[in-house]
Amino acid sequence: MRHRIADVRNRWLARPSVRSFLGTIWPFRLIARRQARRLFDISAGFVYSRVLMTCLELDWFAALRDGPVSLSALADDAELPVAAAERLMLAACALDLMESRGDGQFALGPLGAALIGDDGIAAMATHHRMFYADMADTLALLRDRSDTQLARYWAYATSDSPASLAPTDVSDYTELMAASQPMIAEQVLAAYKFGDFSHLVDVGGGKGAFASAVGARYPSLRLSVLDLPAVVSHIPGDSGIQAIGGSFLDTAIPGDADVVSLMRILHDHDDETVLGLLSNLRRSIGKNATLVIAEPMAETRGAEVVGHAYFGFYLWAMGSGRARNQSEIDAMLVQSGFAPSKRLKTPVPLICSVLLTNPV
Repeated sequence: MRHRIADVRNRWLARPSVRSFLGTIWPFRLIARRQARRLFDISAGFVYSRVLMTCLELDWFAALRDGPVSLSALADDAELPVAAAERLMLAACALDLMESRGDGQFALGPLGAALIGDDGIAAMATHHRMFYADMADTLALLRDRSDTQLARYWAYATSDSPASLAPTDVSDYTELMAASQPMIAEQVLAAYKFGDFSHLVDVGGGKGAFASAVGARYPSLRLSVLDLPAVVSHIPGDSGIQAIGGSFLDTAIPGDADVVSLMRILHDHDDETVLGLLSNLRRSIGKNATLVIAEPMAETRGAEVVGHAYFGFYLWAMGSGRARNQSEIDAMLVQSGFAPSKRLKTPVPLICSVLLTNPV
């Protein structure tokens, strides 16, 4: 019945005369305006993102960090005609990245100020240049994703032997992961307390950014990171983190680990690899251990676009993985010997959701 009603709705909304009539009625007029804005934002989204990336390339956010700057000074520094700099600046103002202070002075807008405070957002926005190149011909990408910029960047995703990668093969993406992990850690630490544990092992933890964030909150917690040998070689020697080089498909977790974390790991991998990872964890960890999973999950209320719309294509271009909902993850957990997960609320579900589970 719900589908039949939706079909009737769609047939009605497809008629110009119906849309015109509904536009004269106050509640429906508001809905029509919102839908028109959403459709326009979808079609114009590439332009918005290019405005952001160009401001990052020109280092305008850093230039405005300490207060307003004149448009002429920004134009001179960027070697742009004033008219061109104004066109870009007004676009950034429309997107709340910048704001006018009058007399040719411009300052950070609310979104620009938030970006300045989070290196991970800026790093990901700049990184998207490769993603946009892969998406330039979306049909071609859907038909053949064998040689994409993202696949070459995330070297482990399509490698036949990830454990044999050299440190130089993984250094760029390891640094990107480290830059983006603080915002993940903020969400996880707001949703869950690690104070009752003694030894955390962060699986796929890169150079230890998440483990370090947890350790700063819980200084008595022992910290270990399991990742590819080339990746854990980037962990600072004075970090206090035990580096475990190996594959998460067959390298055992230390037996005394009572909490294991997977921070945005599952969605990066295809089903077979995820099942292998979870099965290896189940073989390794004790029955009283807790598994903490943070994922940008599909079909998350209030963050629907991040799953299938964004990560769906990002991971397709990367050559590995897919966005999953909680039911799909739970099916894999149960198949691997874990209990169905409990979902915790995070402040910003768009960034990640947190799942808890235990061996059975």
